Amino acid sequence: MKVSRILLSAGLAVAMTAGTAVAQECKPSKWGADDEIGSANLVTPERVLAALKLVKQGKTHPLGIIIDPSTPAFPPRSLSLQVVQPNQQGGQTLFAYKGSYNDDLMQTWLGIGPQLDGLGHLGQDGMYYNCNKEEDFAGITGLKKLGIEKVPPMVGRGVLINMAKHFGVDNMEAGQYFKAADVQAAAKAQNVEIREGDVVLFHTGWTEAKLGSDPKAWVSGEPGAAEDTSEWLASKNVMAVGADNWGLEVVPPEKEGRPFIGHVTLLKENGIYILETMNTGQLAREGVTEFMFVLGQARIRGAVQMIINPVAIY
Repeated sequence: MKVSRILLSAGLAVAMTAGTAVAQECKPSKWGADDEIGSANLVTPERVLAALKLVKQGKTHPLGIIIDPSTPAFPPRSLSLQVVQPNQQGGQTLFAYKGSYNDDLMQTWLGIGPQLDGLGHLGQDGMYYNCNKEEDFAGITGLKKLGIEKVPPMVGRGVLINMAKHFGVDNMEAGQYFKAADVQAAAKAQNVEIREGDVVLFHTGWTEAKLGSDPKAWVSGEPGAAEDTSEWLASKNVMAVGADNWGLEVVPPEKEGRPFIGHVTLLKENGIYILETMNTGQLAREGVTEFMFVLGQARIRGAVQMIINPVAIY
């Protein structure tokens, strides 16, 4: 019995060691061991020129929603804004003429509202995109690698897939997910072809239906992508994936205990960016399925995420 226990313990130790070794394995990016921008490498002059040809009506649409201090967010994120008139109290004037000015101060999490998830956002077992270890690059004063300032202007072909339409509803419900097969069927029915370098957006109707009417419900759950959706999109070599919900993926998760595992698939494993809380309603109503996507985010050195307002031009 004692020998059996020793063998069993040894076996478990070997299994645990093997599991740790597997977990720690990391393959360098296909763009090289020093790469920090992942799928943004897919922005090329040829793709930018091709995207220009998608502009047929000369219309522009903001993909960022309006946010304020009351906008709910993944806890404990929040936003606080103050407008001030520095050194102008008591009738003081700063210029020879009676001019005055307002300034603003904001204390906020950068992962609130419409946002870009950078490649340093989610990892697994302390490992992030391109084999970057958390202890080596994640400093309290900013990321030493994979910072949002490294991301070049993201310009290319955007496509919208209307998942609410696919399921025959105005808006999908929290906990309802779409798998890769659903995306493929919806894309085929809506005549959408997903190509390398695309920005793929999903319309679920969730934000338009819930953010204003029931903000607590909006942030407590969401419809979204299943695990194999992220895997399939990664196989298509897209540049970014987003949706009109606050976390892209379904909440509660498809599989218990595995929330946001698709973030790991996209960000860590493939260097594909994530766009959250995108304003897709107007495009869905107009039947717009492809457009020129343009994003130039604020370049704050070392930031993990960024509040954004990409533009769809069609």
